[in-house]
Amino acid sequence: MNDKSRNKILLVLFLGVLMGALDIAIVAPALPSIQKYFGVGERILAWTFTIYVLFNLIGTPLMAKLSDKFSRRFIYILDVVLFVLGSIVVALSPQKSFAVMLAGRALQGFGAGGIFPVASAVIGDTFPPENRGRALGLIGAVFGLAFLVGPVLGGVILSITTWQWLFIINLPIALVVIVMGWRLLPSKGSGSQLRFDWNGLLILSVLLASLTYALNQIDTQHFFSSLVSVRVLPFLLLGLVLMLVFPTIERKASDPIVNMSLFHSRQIRLSSFLSAGAGLGESGLSFMPALAVAALPGIINSHTSSYMILPVVLAMSVGSPLVGRLMDRFGSKVMVISGTLLLAVGMMLLSTSAISETLWGFILSGVVIGFGLSSLLGAPMRYIMLNETTARDRTSAQGLISLFTSIGQLASSALIGAVAASKGGGVAGYGGAYRVVGFMAVIMIVLALGLKNRQHELLTVQNNQLDTQAES
Repeated sequence: MNDKSRNKILLVLFLGVLMGALDIAIVAPALPSIQKYFGVGERILAWTFTIYVLFNLIGTPLMAKLSDKFSRRFIYILDVVLFVLGSIVVALSPQKSFAVMLAGRALQGFGAGGIFPVASAVIGDTFPPENRGRALGLIGAVFGLAFLVGPVLGGVILSITTWQWLFIINLPIALVVIVMGWRLLPSKGSGSQLRFDWNGLLILSVLLASLTYALNQIDTQHFFSSLVSVRVLPFLLLGLVLMLVFPTIERKASDPIVNMSLFHSRQIRLSSFLSAGAGLGESGLSFMPALAVAALPGIINSHTSSYMILPVVLAMSVGSPLVGRLMDRFGSKVMVISGTLLLAVGMMLLSTSAISETLWGFILSGVVIGFGLSSLLGAPMRYIMLNETTARDRTSAQGLISLFTSIGQLASSALIGAVAASKGGGVAGYGGAYRVVGFMAVIMIVLALGLKNRQHELLTVQNNQLDTQAES
């Protein structure tokens, strides 16, 4: 295959991943309009984001395995078709029929879950080793681009027309991807014969859904009485039981979704929990426009609220490359502790009504949060995972970051919805929710203290290089 053909393939993959990534970022500015259209409270509104992430998480390992067994082209196009069907269901949802809208978001998330891993596999199949890093880097950068462009694009569309067009816009993009993908993408999979871990996927899906629902139904104003209610306790117990069962299932699987042997490393355990915390903070950004509308009624409305995420995104754009350079000098521990500290400070500032009810205070909070997330969503976590594993387990270790980040996103959207609803919504509700996220960031600082310092990191790298050479 020549370079021209590979570049065309890369364009198809880029467009598909961009479409899926945009539908995470572009929904945030529409939340106030969606809430008004369907007439739902903060607790239920949170499921607009939660259900997308949940089904995205379910779709990722399943679609990746199907593309190995069958055809990259067929599964990639199937994912795009499912995504666009979900977009149509969301856009055509009748007023006051929020359940229909959630069904569409679930279908979107399930389809989008397969787009990125299949795109990565296609790059591995079609690009030579010396060019794969550049191609994967370009596809990975789509998520940063989506969070930069999404809020602005969402604000522009909402200022011109209704929120439904945020989803209708997916149709022409999907049509281009389907037509080009059918012509260009490879028709064969890798021929993998490993048995898919159906039991692991089922247990993990029910576990996460149960805990997420239980967390979303907690009333923080009457915490203990709500904890033992029929809306919380059965789902909480089911999730906890499955949490004990899941490791046993995974240890027996020939190709597990989660490689449990990796957790023998304390660094990997800490990095996994910190990645969940990063997802917790990242997901919280989706509700910033709703807080902006409530806190700054004379300045911000539902059409302009999306621009209030821009300080976070711009700070992340500046902070991510800066963190990468500083990490080479000071090590990952210093950068992670700094990031969690900034995230805690930013969330606490945002939760303080005296600050969030002023435009400069809201912007300052966003900048601090953005610099904090730069350390938690960027290079340090992946750097730690690379250091702690040999070549054989690196893919599994990197997958843990995505898994635990998604778990954090699920928990955050459910938690913010629960706290905001318990406190009556508005500034008090979202302020209380961000205060809880800030408290979780403080716990992350304590966890980060257990990471290895720079000298121990370098020693680990040297040992793993020797192990990799021995395996070769």
